[in-house]
Amino acid sequence: MPHKMLKLSTLAILVAGASQASAAVYTIIPIDEGNKQITDEISKIEYFPEAQANANDTPLSVFSTGVAPSKVGENCFVGSNCDVDSYKVAGSVRRGTQGTPLSEPVAYNDNRQYIDDRGSLRDYCRSHLGYNTCDVWADSEYFGYGYNFDDPQSGQGLGGLQHIQQTWKNNYHVNTVALDNGLVVTTKADDASAYPEQGIGTIQDKTADATLEGIVGNYSFGTSTSAVFNNGGVFPRAFAKRGFVNINGEPAALLNPVSDNAFVKNMGQTTANGAVETTNGNLLVVGSSSFAQTFTQDVDSRTPNTDDINIGGLGFNKDTFKQCATNPSNLYSTFECQFSSFANEAAFWLVDASGNVVKSGAMGSNLAAVDKDHDDVSAQASANAVAMVNGSPVAVGYISRDTNSSDSYVMEAAFFKPTAGIDSSWTQTAIPGMTISTGDDRNYEYTMANDVNANFKVVGIAKSHKADNRSYPQKMFIYDNATGQTKFLDSSVSSIFFRGANGDAEAINDHDQVVGWVDSETKNQIDGSERRHRAFTYISGSAVKDSEGKNVLESKKTYWLDDLTNAPELGNASIANSYRIISATDINNAGVISATANYCAGGYQNLTKEAQCLVTEKQVAIKLVPKSTDATIQPREKQEDEPVKRSGGSLGILALTALGFIGFRRRK
Repeated sequence: MPHKMLKLSTLAILVAGASQASAAVYTIIPIDEGNKQITDEISKIEYFPEAQANANDTPLSVFSTGVAPSKVGENCFVGSNCDVDSYKVAGSVRRGTQGTPLSEPVAYNDNRQYIDDRGSLRDYCRSHLGYNTCDVWADSEYFGYGYNFDDPQSGQGLGGLQHIQQTWKNNYHVNTVALDNGLVVTTKADDASAYPEQGIGTIQDKTADATLEGIVGNYSFGTSTSAVFNNGGVFPRAFAKRGFVNINGEPAALLNPVSDNAFVKNMGQTTANGAVETTNGNLLVVGSSSFAQTFTQDVDSRTPNTDDINIGGLGFNKDTFKQCATNPSNLYSTFECQFSSFANEAAFWLVDASGNVVKSGAMGSNLAAVDKDHDDVSAQASANAVAMVNGSPVAVGYISRDTNSSDSYVMEAAFFKPTAGIDSSWTQTAIPGMTISTGDDRNYEYTMANDVNANFKVVGIAKSHKADNRSYPQKMFIYDNATGQTKFLDSSVSSIFFRGANGDAEAINDHDQVVGWVDSETKNQIDGSERRHRAFTYISGSAVKDSEGKNVLESKKTYWLDDLTNAPELGNASIANSYRIISATDINNAGVISATANYCAGGYQNLTKEAQCLVTEKQVAIKLVPKSTDATIQPREKQEDEPVKRSGGSLGILALTALGFIGFRRRK
């Protein structure tokens, strides 16, 4: 397990840091995974017999997704009401690869929904990332981490998309578990009462994957897959994924609110991406919901390669697949229906303290489910985050726009506002400066907003359509609704955001402090290898001051979080040198940051960002707590020697995870 050597409590770690007079701006606090629940329910997860030996030798990968919001007036930089233990971190733990991201309405933000086999994973990597490691990455994402190269169909890999697709014949063992500050979260998917569907069979224990996207007061929320059912010797799922809310340990499912179609209501998906507590104590959850099926005559673009599925010669009948929507009574005894795809739109749910959904609905869509001129393209929209702005909610995410060209139905960054009260209809507005041009000179593949604060400032990403030094950069932006201006985080802001860098602005708090990740290596990608990623923070508002009024973080300046946690006076074996922070996923108004980091027990070889770990490196979730006094920045030294080259043919689990971050975005 990660953190086996870190047995200190939160208080002990803080006291230790203070007593040693660390100069770091932030104290690193590992999210406790040493409790009995984690040991029993995660590290001892049962795997298919073929993969069990592989699982015994593979460390868990832990991800953070968000941090609990702070109360009014709390500020850890000045030491006022800094209740460290109340800032819980949401996330998930996984052993092996994910196949396709659980929390995205469509895989890797591609509205064509065709990334569903090994070949399409490889093509996505080549056309969107430009790495020479795409064959290795695609095979691992499809067959699972550590699959048998000589016999990929043997089932020895951990995770992977093929295991999900082969569930029909082979059943399934959970591989991704939702975590609330290191504790396993109960989702509605584990409860047979959550499935009103008829004729589905008997629920199977521990077969639903889940991730927690955020924690708000007594509520937590996220997205899970359906559990698997035994239906006469075959093992269907009721749906692909569904949002949930957990209230003091009691889960509630967020059902599809936007369609009366039986097929869509049964098999259509929902996601819970962001939430905010309302003035009356209810929880407003935003996300996405299916509103129509996307079956067309172009069935080939909606079905995976049947050679990859390869489960006992079962076969895949495309005519049967087309009939799933017209014969919903046959959904769970028909293999082909498990591969259903849908058009999705932004949606909301208002949940009370008893777990009742008192109101739900869509945030508006004026497009047909499938583009009539390009029937492999679907309408897609989602709300990714929400904040209260002047007493009224504002959600952000993306919408589909019909360009009436060869690039029709593109996904563009947008915000959503209710026309009256929270439970009224919503309007959708494209964010200025994020418009996607079309034709041969198209500028972006997609644009989307990740987060919004109470000042109506929005952060997000724009995925480039054109390669720059073999990379297809994912740019970051900040939109200010007060001025109507959109600014890119590029080299004009900081040298950290160099030309051609991939990055993700994942969150912004009400003090206009932005956090995310960006490539930390500026090397020309002639060899097509991936760059390392590191977490950053950008102070887009006023300077951050400590309790003595001194500027700790300067206005309009960008910092590596590895520099802000550096404490060279404590030496190589210090806690500060045991982590390299690869992604900052959220920040609350008290200044506490949730992050995902690489962990090296005993410390890295030296204090540089590129330092090597001489033992097994692990991926863990952490939170960063600001210091109120005696905080100074001592940037890490640069690596003088060239870091050990990473060969595309021998990518380890952390390198594969890092590559997956290109398509990853935080939810809140």
